[in-house]
Amino acid sequence: MSTHDIPAYLPILLRGDIITTTQLQHLCTTLKSLLIEECSVVTVRSPVNVCGDLHGQFWDLLELFKTGGEVPDKSYVFMGDYVDRGHNSVETLLMLMCLKCMWPDRVTLLRGNHESRQITQVYGFYDECLRKFGNGNAWAYCVDIFDYFSVAALIDGRVLCVHGGLSPEIRTIDQMRSIDRQQEIPHEGAFCDLMWSDPEEIAEAWQISPRGAGYLFGDRVTGEFNNVNGLDLIARAHQLVMEGRKYMFNERLVTVWSAPNYCYRCGNVASVMEVPENGGEKTFKYFSETEKSVHGGRKGEERNGLVPYFL
Repeated sequence: MSTHDIPAYLPILLRGDIITTTQLQHLCTTLKSLLIEECSVVTVRSPVNVCGDLHGQFWDLLELFKTGGEVPDKSYVFMGDYVDRGHNSVETLLMLMCLKCMWPDRVTLLRGNHESRQITQVYGFYDECLRKFGNGNAWAYCVDIFDYFSVAALIDGRVLCVHGGLSPEIRTIDQMRSIDRQQEIPHEGAFCDLMWSDPEEIAEAWQISPRGAGYLFGDRVTGEFNNVNGLDLIARAHQLVMEGRKYMFNERLVTVWSAPNYCYRCGNVASVMEVPENGGEKTFKYFSETEKSVHGGRKGEERNGLVPYFL
């Protein structure tokens, strides 16, 4: 097999089918050779679209591309949490990996807290791989790739994209660049915090997060981090926002959410944030769940059995 085989996977995925385990292994090997060359903080140029959590809502991912524009006509930064919860984590992840292999300069894949061996064994992705591939090899190939996803992206030196938030151990973006990302997300420390932390209206600089990992951080921490690093904005995902996006701290931080009607029951809309060239005003495009998601996707994808956990 060669890299020239990968475009042939795209029509298979677009109709909601999956590739073979052998093809998946080839896709992961090809992708790893690309990702290993990328820095822990990827440099991205505008214009680019920034997206939040997807959580296995494959048919809504296709709607996202209809809303924000297709790759390679448009560039994208995805801020993690591609798997778990939804019924089509396999299809969602395969689609993004395929697009990254075909147009590596147009697609940036960041890691989220669900791109983890431990989390995926509890919240759906592992079981889905067993069901759809008939063995655990597919899951093993995918979680190995998770270790190569970057931890953050920096757009034009002014917009930092990260899945969760900030860390008391990280003062500069250079410190983020020095993180050894090729490992399972640890239970504590800077790498963990970037995946798990949340912004909150608190007076203190930092508080322990009720999630059990990461921290809560407030306006003062956000302002200082942006000033030290010359940032206009921190873009992050990780938290459901009903309106698809939420600004905080005098618009120095924004949460972007890209899974409409999350878990097929939350009733929220989703958004894509457009970062234009030359520091122009950022805009949002909104979309709702598709008919296929409304009716549970393909035959046999019922909406029961969802794990009651909202991260």
